[in-house]
Amino acid sequence: MTQLSVKHLLGIKDLTEQDIKLIFETADNFKTIINRPIKKVPSLRDITVANLFFENSTRTRVSFELAQKRLSADIVNFSSSSSSVSKGETLIDTVKNILSMKVDMVVMRHPSPGASIFLSKHIDATIINAGDGTHEHPTQALLDAYSIKESLGEVAGKKVVIVGDILHSRVALSNIYCLQKLGAEIMVCGPSTLIPKYIEQLGVKVEHNLRKALEWCDVANMLRIQMERQDIKYFPSLREYSMQYGLTLPMLESIGKDITIMHPGPINRGVEITSEVADSDYSIILNQVENGVAIRMACMFLLASNQNS
Repeated sequence: MTQLSVKHLLGIKDLTEQDIKLIFETADNFKTIINRPIKKVPSLRDITVANLFFENSTRTRVSFELAQKRLSADIVNFSSSSSSVSKGETLIDTVKNILSMKVDMVVMRHPSPGASIFLSKHIDATIINAGDGTHEHPTQALLDAYSIKESLGEVAGKKVVIVGDILHSRVALSNIYCLQKLGAEIMVCGPSTLIPKYIEQLGVKVEHNLRKALEWCDVANMLRIQMERQDIKYFPSLREYSMQYGLTLPMLESIGKDITIMHPGPINRGVEITSEVADSDYSIILNQVENGVAIRMACMFLLASNQNS
């Protein structure tokens, strides 16, 4: 297979296993390019990409921008705080105005679940979902799975635990879909107040004891507590959360086996993970950041190829 089965990247749910493998193979090629002295290729030279961020983002935004520059795309950046959205303009009007400037591709982060799906039904440009509310964050899941494959050789048969604020996490949902499609076993771990009621229907194990989860897994993906999405208190205090679910080096070493530690960022050091763990040999957090650029280059390149076919 040489092209994706989808026109947009709205969520992992829409991708086939073949789509994911094609993205990984393409990312392999781009990874060799971004480690060369001359890091640019002209693959998207005639493509204009609009980055629409209606929510704060540092890593995802910088990663997408870097990927676009490496592919020689023209870039339009837009943030809602400094735009007409703050004056009451609707999402669709904002995007139509940007598209009238002849934009080919839109990378969008939005606080409302389903915003990118809504947009894909109303405009002609290719849409990439860079995170929509608590729904999905497909490129993060792709780079996470790619990082596991790179670190452990394959994803199939691996046991992955996702620890923390599962309830408010778009990363958790996208990761579950992606890793299951590639044949991994998934467990979620956290306080019962932060585990969604429906989660077991996705074929996922649930564990409330961090030590038991670590004894089970090959990979632990540590999520931060998303205070900005929480309208009520889900646990007594960050200190208490950290005592129950914070990953420390002594705990990790006491398990007696190699566990690969991941984190989608931003890290709250000393809450879900200590600095000693984040900076240890167990951690592949910086590999995830590097792989993010290659994966996003691959997604944009393949979607642009679909436009031309």
